[in-house]
Formats: sequence, structure tokens, C-alpha cells
Amino acid sequence: MSSITPQLIRTCRRCSTDLTPGALVCGSCHALVHSEQLDQLAAEAKELESKQDYRRARERWLMGLPLLPSNSRQAAWIQSHARSLDTLADQTQPPPSENKWAQKLGPVGPLAVLLAKGKFLLSTVFKLKFLLSFVAFFGVYWAAYGMKFGIGFAALILIHEMGHFIDITRRGLPADMPVFLPGFGAYVRWQALGVPIETQAEVSLAGPLAGLLAAIACAAIWYQTHDHLWAALAYSGAWLNLLNLIPVWMLDGAHAALALTKNQRLILLMGCLGLWVIFHSNSLLLVAIGAGYQAFFAKNLPPRPSLTTLVYFIAVLAGLSAIMFVVPSHGFGPQ
Repeated sequence: MSSITPQLIRTCRRCSTDLTPGALVCGSCHALVHSEQLDQLAAEAKELESKQDYRRARERWLMGLPLLPSNSRQAAWIQSHARSLDTLADQTQPPPSENKWAQKLGPVGPLAVLLAKGKFLLSTVFKLKFLLSFVAFFGVYWAAYGMKFGIGFAALILIHEMGHFIDITRRGLPADMPVFLPGFGAYVRWQALGVPIETQAEVSLAGPLAGLLAAIACAAIWYQTHDHLWAALAYSGAWLNLLNLIPVWMLDGAHAALALTKNQRLILLMGCLGLWVIFHSNSLLLVAIGAGYQAFFAKNLPPRPSLTTLVYFIAVLAGLSAIMFVVPSHGFGPQ
């Protein structure tokens, strides 16, 4: 799943016009909705550049991309400038003052340099959370289902999360590498402030789509080899991705449903029932119940329909249901 930041600004600061959810530009005066945040980020980035802290300056500039229309000149300039800062950061050598201080301090000089770099080392340790959490995640499923299934299933979850990560980064938006929660799942944290609802929905569905492709690959290997391990991986991966499309709580289906109007949520409900008749997967009934709840009780309806999101949602559901229908299995885990 993906973890995102909710929309905050409701009215234009310049003309007080009510803004549609996810708007980046005011429809009346054409002012940038998040101009104040953009100015603040630009000031912080320029200050970091003056200190030759190009890495952090690049991060500040990129934080402004979700606040700008993707086809705007400002967004194009930020992307180009970020690449320039990346090059400068690679070319910049550590300040010679560190070596001077190390020489003056004699035997404790190396310790002083190490302490000076402590922030960098700490940052590196935190970046390892992806790898460490993935190893712990794999260990849980290895202990429960054996090494082969544990490796395969952990890889399927990684592919799901990388579906989110790749879809976010290909849009030029900053995102953290996936973090795994052993026994529960995983998530990708990213900043969705100012990102249109349709884009948020597509990012949410990118994970289940990647999971569908991985399940298809496992099913193809099972078809060729008749090895039931691959059938178990295909079924288990498809089943988990299908459950993740239930539009409730923090699941991907809930984020995707935000882009659907009431009528579209009802169409999603009917689509789930139709797929249930064809593929006989009771998991589809849970998705249908969630769609019904979103249609009749949820208040977060978008201002306009998104046909792309509706078709995307149902297509992924159909693909996952088909995998579960054709692959022989008796439930989650190895047979």
C-alpha cells in the first residue's frame, strides 16, 4: 500500500474562491494554490545551495513538484535544476577544513571527523530500514511456511510495493523506499499534498497492478513446470492483492475510490458482483461491500468522475480474480 498526505487547502488565498479537492491552480484568478509553501521551499533550497549542501537543496526543490501542475514551466525548471544539483553534489569534495582540524587535534582528529559526519552516518542507517525490514518480513514467512515460499512471497510483496514506488518516481515526485511490517504488510511513504485525486488513485492501483503481473508470471511458470510452489505463490499473491483493493481504511482500494463518484462506486459494486458470478471468489464480495459503503455512507466524493480510475480498478480486479480461478489452490500458503 502507499501512505500519502491528505489535501489541506480549501479556498484560494488570493480571491477566496472555493477550490476543488486536489486543485493546484485557482480556477478564478489562476493563482498557484500552494504559493506560500513553494516560496518557503525555494528560500530553504537557495540557502542550502549557498552553503554548498546540494543534496539537501535538491530534496527541497523536489518537494515543490507535488504542489505544481506537472506540465508547468516551474515543474520543468525544478526537474532540470535538480539534475544540475545532483551533478554538483557528485563533484563537490569534502571541505578541506575537516583535514586541517584532524591534523590540529592529533590522535583525536579522526574521531572529530567521524562526529562531524555523524549526521550522514545516521542518515545512512535510517536508509537501511528498507533492507532490514524486508529481511525481517521474509524471516516471518520463512518460519511460517518454509524457505522457498517465504522467499517467493516476500518477493511478491516487494514487487507490489515497487509498483507504487516506480509509479510515484516516474512522475517526478519524491518517495521513500518501501518499509515492511513483518506479519502485517508494507507501505511506501510519499508526499501527495497538491497531487490530483486521479493521480493518487493511479498510484494506489499501481501496486495491485504490479502484483497482478507478478502473479501472472508465477502462474506461467506453474503451467510450464507443474510445480505447485508456483501455483501457491500465484494464488496467494493474487488473493492478497485482491484483498488490498477493498475500499476501506488505509488499503489501496480506499485511496483509489476517492476518485470515484457515487454512481461510479455503485458501478464498481455491480462489477464486483458480476466478477463474483464468473469467478466465484468470495473475496470479491468484500470489495463489493466496501464499494457499497463508499457509495452510500462516505462523504469524500470528488467533484467530477474519473472513468480511467473506474476502468483501471475493475480491470485489475478481473485479472486477479482470473488468476485465482485458473490456478489450483486451497488457500493461502504452500499446498
